[in-house]
Amino acid sequence: MTTATIAADRPGNADPSVIPFTVTFIIRRFDPDTDTEPRWQDFDVEMYATDRVLDALHKIKWEQDGSLTFRRSCAHGICGSDAMRINGRNRLACKTLIKDLDISKPIYVEAIKGLPLEKDLIVDMDPFFASFREVQPFLIPGSKPEPGKERVQSVAERARFDDTTKCILCAACTSSCPVFWTDGQYFGPAAIVNAHRFIFDSRDDASQVRLDILNDKEGVWRCRTTFNCTDACPRGIQVTQAIAEVKQALMRGHA
Repeated sequence: MTTATIAADRPGNADPSVIPFTVTFIIRRFDPDTDTEPRWQDFDVEMYATDRVLDALHKIKWEQDGSLTFRRSCAHGICGSDAMRINGRNRLACKTLIKDLDISKPIYVEAIKGLPLEKDLIVDMDPFFASFREVQPFLIPGSKPEPGKERVQSVAERARFDDTTKCILCAACTSSCPVFWTDGQYFGPAAIVNAHRFIFDSRDDASQVRLDILNDKEGVWRCRTTFNCTDACPRGIQVTQAIAEVKQALMRGHA
């Protein structure tokens, strides 16, 4: 018997984390083979306070409705594949604990917005990755270093873009952006964040190329600084600040 179980067995010493309770999940469902419009469906699930929303989705799929469809892979906030709207906010299901939500009310779960809905909680990510690829998110170095030498970078130079290296391409920031919802041509915050990561890399030699791409009418100038993207980022990236820094680089004419 574990220590937690012993504590829970003592009157007045119950540990809330080891006491199960019923939580109602209302999930926005869509099956393209049978539905013309998305519909809401509720499920009652026995959960623990330290369980995650992803755990609830697993229980629903494995125990109640095997047709429930969603993406997930690592389940530890690294792959970014299980981004979804939980109680109206973009989050990773694998990082959202039940105890951090208001369980006195049903928990609403739906697919992220702004991307074509495929089924249930799955959206078509192709437009998102198309924008990502368009900003050339890879190192384009200049002249080769001398044989046996590295491209040296100082700690300060690395710190200049360290924050934007944390992106896991979950699309939580981009699909929280009101401009992205209404403008199918906008690159979106994630693409700009990944451009930022290389624009300010001292080893890269194509900063101006990326700035020219982002200077397009659908580039950084479409950002309205609502901070939705920053609030949605599960990695804590200062997305709005990164976009502002790219704008400043454009106004200066270089990175």
